[in-house]
Amino acid sequence: MKAINAIRMGGSEILPLVEGGKGVAVSNGASCGAWASAGGVGTFSAVNADSYDEDGRIVRQTYSGKTRRDRHEELVAYGIAGGIAQAREAHERAGGQGRIHANILWEMGGAERVIRGVLEGAKGLISGITCGAGMPYRLADIAREFGVFYYPIVSSARAFGALWKRSYSKTREWMGGVVYEDPWLAGGHNGLSNSEDPLVPEDPFPRVLKLRQQMREFGLGDVPIIMAGGVWWLEEWEDWIDNPELGPVAFQFGTRPLVTRESPISDAWKQRLLELKPGDVLLQRFSPTGFYSSAVRNGYLRELEERSERQVAYTSEPVGDHVAEYAVGPRKRRVWLTAHDRARVDRFEIAGFTEAMRTPDNTLVFVTPEKSREILKDQVDCMGCLSTCRFSNWSQHGPDYSNGRKADPRSFCIQKTLQDISHDGALEDNLMFAGHNAYRFGQDPFYSNGFIPTAKQLVERILTGR
Repeated sequence: MKAINAIRMGGSEILPLVEGGKGVAVSNGASCGAWASAGGVGTFSAVNADSYDEDGRIVRQTYSGKTRRDRHEELVAYGIAGGIAQAREAHERAGGQGRIHANILWEMGGAERVIRGVLEGAKGLISGITCGAGMPYRLADIAREFGVFYYPIVSSARAFGALWKRSYSKTREWMGGVVYEDPWLAGGHNGLSNSEDPLVPEDPFPRVLKLRQQMREFGLGDVPIIMAGGVWWLEEWEDWIDNPELGPVAFQFGTRPLVTRESPISDAWKQRLLELKPGDVLLQRFSPTGFYSSAVRNGYLRELEERSERQVAYTSEPVGDHVAEYAVGPRKRRVWLTAHDRARVDRFEIAGFTEAMRTPDNTLVFVTPEKSREILKDQVDCMGCLSTCRFSNWSQHGPDYSNGRKADPRSFCIQKTLQDISHDGALEDNLMFAGHNAYRFGQDPFYSNGFIPTAKQLVERILTGR
C-alpha cells in the first residue's frame, strides 16, 4: 500500500483520515476526540446532540411546549447545549492532536441558530464545520464570522458550482475542503438528484474528477476533496492517492468508527453491524426530509415498505376507471377507487389493516388501528426537528409554519426514532443508518471473534492496510 502522508487542510498539516459525522448522538465528543487524538479529523454531530446534567448524566430531550413552535424552540435550545457539551468533550479527549469538526444538516430544524449558538459557546474548540443535506448557502458566512473553516458536503460538481457562484466565491479563504459523498454508497441521507437512477450506481472517480476540474476553474486546485462513502481499505483507492489529476484527497470513514470502543452506540448495535450481509443496507426514500437515505433493512424499514405497498389511488368524484365507491374515516366520506384496487382494499381489511390514511398524493394507505394512532400521535407531537417535514407538514418558516401539504403517513418521525436507537432503543424497531459497505465488518479479519478496536487502533489499521 502507498504511504499515507499528511496533507494541508483547514490551515494545518493533518492525516487525510476523517471521521464522518453521524446523526443524533451517534458521533459524539468521545468518538470525535479519540479519532482526533490519533492524528486525523474527528467529527461530532451537532444534530440534537446530547447534553449532561450536573452529575454527568445524559439529559433526555423531552418537550413540554403546547405548540409545534414552542417545542421547536425547546429543540433549538437542546441542540445548542448538546453541541457545546460535545465540543468540550472532544477538545479534552483530543489532547491537542488532530482537528475537531462539527457536523450539521442544513435541513435540520433551526440549523443556523444551532451552529451559531454552538460556535459561540465553544469558542476556539471547533476548527471546522461540515454540512450537507440541502444547499447550505449561508455556511460560508457563518464560518467567516466565527473564524472556522467550512466543508460543504456535495454529491456532484453541479451542486458545488451552484454553491460557489451564489455564496462561496466570496469566502474562499475559509474553505477547508469539499466532501464528495457518494450518493449510492454513503450511509444516512444521500444527495441523489432526480436525474440519477438510485438503482444504477456510478463510478465515483469520474464524478470526483469533474468536481476537481471545476474547483480548479475556481482557483481551488489545492483545496482537498474528501471522499466519503464506500471507503474501507485504502489500497483499494491507490489510484486516488497522490494522483495529480485529482489533487489533494482525504478519505472519510462514517460507518467504521461506529464499531470502536469509544463509539456511544449500544453493544447490541455494534454486534448487529458485525453480522450484516451484502444487501442488508437499503437505499430508500421514506425519510421525512424527502431525500434518499441508506439504512439497515430491519423490521422498521420493512414495515415502511409494506405500508407503502398497501396504497391505492382515489378520486373525489367518479372519473374514468375510478367507479368503485369507498367510505373513508369516521365520517365515512366517499371516494372512488378502481375495481381492482377496491378488491385489494377488501384483502387489506381482512388482514387487519382497516384504517385508511390520506396522503398528499391523493392515495390511501392502509394500516392497523394501532399504527394509525401511533402515526397521528407522532404527527401531533412534532417538535420541528427539520426545516420542513413531509411526515408532519411542519415548516420552520411563518406565517403558518406548514409546508402547505397534507401530512404524509408513508413517512415517520425521524427525531423520535433516532433519539430512541441512539439511547439503547430496540434495533429492529428503529431507523439504523449505515453505509452500504457495512457488510464488510463480517468479512474483515480485524474484527474476528467480535474484536472491538479503539479509535486509535482503527486509525492504525487503516494506515497499515490489510
